[in-house]
Amino acid sequence: MFNVIRSAPAPASLAKNKSWTAPDVIEALRRDFSDKCYICETKDPLSLNVEHFDAHQGDPLKMFDWNNLFFSCGRCNNLKRHLFNNLINCTNHAIDAFRLIKHHPPLTPFSATVIIEPSDDDPKTIETANLIRKVFNEDNTGNKAVTATYLRKRVFRRYAKLVEQMNIYESEDSLPAEKAHSLEKIRNLMSRNQEYSAFLRWAILDSPELLELVKDSMD
Repeated sequence: MFNVIRSAPAPASLAKNKSWTAPDVIEALRRDFSDKCYICETKDPLSLNVEHFDAHQGDPLKMFDWNNLFFSCGRCNNLKRHLFNNLINCTNHAIDAFRLIKHHPPLTPFSATVIIEPSDDDPKTIETANLIRKVFNEDNTGNKAVTATYLRKRVFRRYAKLVEQMNIYESEDSLPAEKAHSLEKIRNLMSRNQEYSAFLRWAILDSPELLELVKDSMD
């Protein structure tokens, strides 16, 4: 999960209470959330949903509340629905959403599961970890099993890019210019704008020496 800076004021069309999927709402969410689903962090999702963070249950105040609208892929929205309604709010500047949920990247493209762990015993942290774990590992139907497998493979490919650059930086065969270039690429991968940034960042958090060099890039 990654922190989001929500823009202000709210998109004008929300004041009319007619649609929470109007173009100005979609564009503002897309920009604020860096084109990423706030749950799985898939970038540029082909199946896009405007997700109600607090399930509206027919309440128009929640339906058109700008602060209650989140950028989500269709798959995550379908898994969340009203069943997970006590989550970490990644738009809350008082919390570090990224560090509250530990994401272990898959070690191979064939990993059967992804490990997601809450960092404390707060109910919101635990429920958020449970939802993200479900997103990456749900296999109780054929469709969910296949899509979860695809998702884990996509995460692995992003993680592999990070590993490639770490290997270049660490190798005694690399020239100083190559090391500097790889370190700059690692810094770039630490941005919350990057796809699956939580997995990449946690790999660095578990590497104290490298963390010291790139921690300022964890915006």
